[in-house]
This record gives sequence, structure tokens and C-alpha cells, in this order.
Amino acid sequence: MPVTEYGNHNAALKKKANHSSFANALEREYAATQITLSKHARDRINQRHINISDQEWHLIDAKVQEAKKMGIDDSLVLTKKAALLVSAKNNTVITAVGLDEAKSRIFSNIDGTIIINQ
Repeated sequence: MPVTEYGNHNAALKKKANHSSFANALEREYAATQITLSKHARDRINQRHINISDQEWHLIDAKVQEAKKMGIDDSLVLTKKAALLVSAKNNTVITAVGLDEAKSRIFSNIDGTIIINQ
């Protein structure tokens, strides 16, 4: 799924509010746990042609939620394609770099690392 569509996913779910109360509660819970992209991260992902599948986003989200429960606020998420700086506290991807570019970088102000090897 393209980044622009994924970023609008939460808004689309929130608009579907006329189903049964159970379905509404389920949709609200799903929308509340999704990782969002800052404008900066969205721009970097698009500029650097980083493609992350829905399955990877869901795995990233699950691992960030797990890290959050461990008290981690800011994490570096490493995938096969990219390095993402994620605020677990805000459920937001702050920035992204391609993995080749990340090899020559120093990442600071993080208190955890998540490795996604899919």
C-alpha cells in the first residue's frame, strides 16, 4: 500500500461509524493502535522510494506497542529496507532512511532498537 494511502487509513476507519456498536468499538481500537507517519517521515519515505508492505507495518506496529509496554519511548526500527525512528510514546514514525544510507549514520536519542527481519 502506498504511504499516502496508509497515512489516511485512520481517517477512513473513523468515517465508518454507522455499523453495530461492536464493529464501531473494534474499528476504534484498530485505528487507535496504528502507527502514523509524520509529514517529515512521509516525505522521506516517498523521496527515498522506501516501500513497506501492510504486513510489515502491522508487525512494526505490534513491536512498537510491545516496546512501549517495556517503557521505551523512542526506538530505531530496522527492517530489510529501511531504518525508521519511531516515537512509541506518540505511535509516530518521525523519519526514515534507506538501509544503505543508514549504514553511515549515527542514531541518537533512542532508548530501544527493534529489528524486523522479514
